[in-house]
Amino acid sequence: MSRQSSPIVLDPAAGDADAEHRLLRAQGPAARIDILGVPAWSVTDPFLLKELLTSPDVSKDGRRHWPGFGAALESWPLALWVAATNMFTAYGGDHRRLRRIIAPAFSARRITALRPAVEEIATRLADDLETTPAGAVTDLRERYAVPLPIAVIGRLMGVPEDQRVEFRALVDGVFDTLLSPQEAASNTHALYAMLEELIAAKRAGPGDDLASALVTMRDEDGGSALAEEELRDTLLLMINAGYETTVNLIDQAVTTLLTRPEQLLHVRAGRAGWADVVEETLRHEPPVKHLPLRFAVRDIPLPDGQTIREGEAILASYAAANRHPDWHGSPDDFDVTRLTKDHLAFGHGIHFCLGAALARLEGEIALRVLLDRFPDAEVASGEGGLRPLPSLISNGHRALPVRLRP
Repeated sequence: MSRQSSPIVLDPAAGDADAEHRLLRAQGPAARIDILGVPAWSVTDPFLLKELLTSPDVSKDGRRHWPGFGAALESWPLALWVAATNMFTAYGGDHRRLRRIIAPAFSARRITALRPAVEEIATRLADDLETTPAGAVTDLRERYAVPLPIAVIGRLMGVPEDQRVEFRALVDGVFDTLLSPQEAASNTHALYAMLEELIAAKRAGPGDDLASALVTMRDEDGGSALAEEELRDTLLLMINAGYETTVNLIDQAVTTLLTRPEQLLHVRAGRAGWADVVEETLRHEPPVKHLPLRFAVRDIPLPDGQTIREGEAILASYAAANRHPDWHGSPDDFDVTRLTKDHLAFGHGIHFCLGAALARLEGEIALRVLLDRFPDAEVASGEGGLRPLPSLISNGHRALPVRLRP
């Protein structure tokens, strides 16, 4: 295999992500890339990626391990992805400390206890969809895939209902890779202002929610567990992760089932369950295509003889890895009856997503409630078709036009 002559410049608009992922895989286990002006390595081999995700030689702490950190803060549109101070960007002991604080909130018992609330929210949204005039087309992303996770994470975190729409718009900006550095910085400033308001509100009147619990913990222990910046950025992480990824999971699962009716028939006939649909969607169309960034703590030799040098950035390319031909047979086929649906949609190793079980629960309930209520729903064909979100990170559609037939 010949070495790359120049880095592959990732398309910030993700106009043809599948083709780009094939191009990345064709370079070998890792490819040199340019992600919005930052040089990095895109790792697409799932076995190498798993190895790196569990290696102490790879860090998520750009402050300590990335020479480009300072420049990125000034001019990179994705600066927030490396600048936040929470377990997403922590390394070693700091990561273990932060994860230990947050993990109890996502215990199996707590997630199970949320099931009635998710059922109620999904049912209420389906009731609203029934008001759509017969034969009319509605945007299912806007009316179902988006409000369900917002309502769930809003309840879990204690975000007031009148603030959830604004939070949603600001979180969208975090994933928008077409923003200029100035627009991204303005979005971050507004998002942080809302988080500071939320923290102040929980201090003034704590409730039975996770944000209140974290604020109370921070204040009672004098900051030894969570510093003020860590508290703010932990809330940022949990709201971001609990919203965008689940929206995309529901969006992609519904789209795929309605455009591949033979797959929905497998579920109707009992050959597969809603959990199978969720897992195959996570494999085939993971909510996050690429996750920025990790950094080499020391030189890392690659299987093809190349070397990721100390301090170089690493991009975990989950979508490309999930469809690697060495991992799954016919990887581009969506098949809910596939026996092995292993994927990296939630990461791997010590940074495995704490909210994975909640996302799965929301996905299964959302699909069952929607498609039981509207068994003959169909994606509406029209001008433009299903267009991807303008993001090389977020994997969903700008809109999901569906004609509902109760």
